[in-house]
Amino acid sequence: MRVIIAGGTGFIGKALCRDLLLAGHEVAVLTRDASRAVGRVPQGTGVSQWSPERPEGLPQVLSDADAVVNLSGESVAAQRWTAQFKQRLLDSRLNSTRTLVQAICQAEPRPKVLVNASAVGIYGNRGEEELSETSPPGTGFLAELAIRWEQAAEEAREVGVRVVKLRIGVVLGEGGGALEKMLLPFRLFVGGPFGSGRQWFPWVHLDDVTGLTLHALQNEAVDGAVNVVAPGIVRLEEFCRVLGRVIGRPSWLPVPGFALRLIAGELGETLLWSQRVVPQVAMQTGYTFRYPQVEEALRAVLART
Repeated sequence: MRVIIAGGTGFIGKALCRDLLLAGHEVAVLTRDASRAVGRVPQGTGVSQWSPERPEGLPQVLSDADAVVNLSGESVAAQRWTAQFKQRLLDSRLNSTRTLVQAICQAEPRPKVLVNASAVGIYGNRGEEELSETSPPGTGFLAELAIRWEQAAEEAREVGVRVVKLRIGVVLGEGGGALEKMLLPFRLFVGGPFGSGRQWFPWVHLDDVTGLTLHALQNEAVDGAVNVVAPGIVRLEEFCRVLGRVIGRPSWLPVPGFALRLIAGELGETLLWSQRVVPQVAMQTGYTFRYPQVEEALRAVLART
């Protein structure tokens, strides 16, 4: 396949480019700065410059593609959530997705599938409830953000394009993501869970994020929402215990919920959410997880760092 990736120079995007190329596919990324992107993506990756504000020529670029993957969007953990930053988070997702969908509709011939990033944040804070792809959305800013993001992608169905929405959990991988931020306090002997630690923690190894993306691209039975989380979900306290064991550090200093809210505001509140998410579609459509259990996933990541 020829696959075009928007957001291909980020943490997940670079790994996806690598794995698509290794699988024998042709890959190109859409980027605002083509000169910078050349050194940030794997050798053999094509580069096309674009901007959601100036999409001229994009339908022609996409007409050569079999598939489009949209990973665009500013990191939700980049800073404290002010009203202005929340609008940036929304705009960075909706503007790029709407522009891509419009270009897909105008392309001739057009891509057969759009794989669009989303997040388990769509489910909100759900306690002990088991959450599959058929579970209804939750409430809160992250849920609303994901709902609108997915709705923008769904408009590609109007021209017969298959749409897959990857509801991605907490990604464990080298060179970025949540684990990089968690490691420092553990290495300083002050690591521990947030709040009670009893909340469910929907994690996934980066290799399974790319693996499930390839699975979605190649398998027409994968359609609609896909929970991109490992089947071996654990509570946060267990995740922290395993992390401490893997790096030879204790997990003894929990961060109280009130302190997290004080430091990080609304973002801190989301870190206390419990989301018992299960990868039902992945398992039903025959995907085999490379890292189904958290200890082997953490050991694999840390062996590469």
